[in-house]
Amino acid sequence: MMNFRPILVTALAVMLGACTTETTSRGLSDPAPLALPAAPGQAAAVQQAQTAAPRAEAAFAIRAVEVDVPRSLRVSEANLYMPVADIVWRGDPRGDRYQQVEAIMTAAAREATQGMRKGTPVVLHLKMRRFHALTEKARYVTGGNYAVHFDLSLRDARTGVELMPPRSVNLDIQASGGQKAIEEEARGLTQKVMINAGVVKGLRDQLAILARELGAKPVAALR
Repeated sequence: MMNFRPILVTALAVMLGACTTETTSRGLSDPAPLALPAAPGQAAAVQQAQTAAPRAEAAFAIRAVEVDVPRSLRVSEANLYMPVADIVWRGDPRGDRYQQVEAIMTAAAREATQGMRKGTPVVLHLKMRRFHALTEKARYVTGGNYAVHFDLSLRDARTGVELMPPRSVNLDIQASGGQKAIEEEARGLTQKVMINAGVVKGLRDQLAILARELGAKPVAALR
């Protein structure tokens, strides 16, 4: 008769290690680099994870970042493979998930726009529609994607006039599962680190596209 005890003990140990307790820097104006928690080998791992797009020679200067996480978005704490919800997040201790998502997105937006100081002064505004990370069950069994969906818009920092209609951005970032996820966690590549890397790259890509559009069309024509 097969002895299932070692299998059950291993599975329990994996599930108990599911949640992390990282912190994320926050702020709106004067973007600064995101300070990530130290971990053995994490600096090299983060550099490998974040294959960042070349920084845009933007036709605007980011003066502030705003992140709106509407309270109308549905949050789920259910440990299912795919909860029916708008916000699923496990990378911080259980608490106000809206504030946690705002902190993650604000830090990523600040990092993505660091150094953008030339051109029309603008405010970058992100309105969240979906922030779907992995539950414990999905993280340690199947893996999947981190779905980070939001509307991006730019306002003139001096007049408050919207320079462009809100643009829908859907970032679907690959998420490891099973043994690979466990190994990544050991190297410091937590869900928060991987989402930050994906959002930073995605925002730089979008701002590069906008920079080209603004370069081809005068800002005044977009008002």
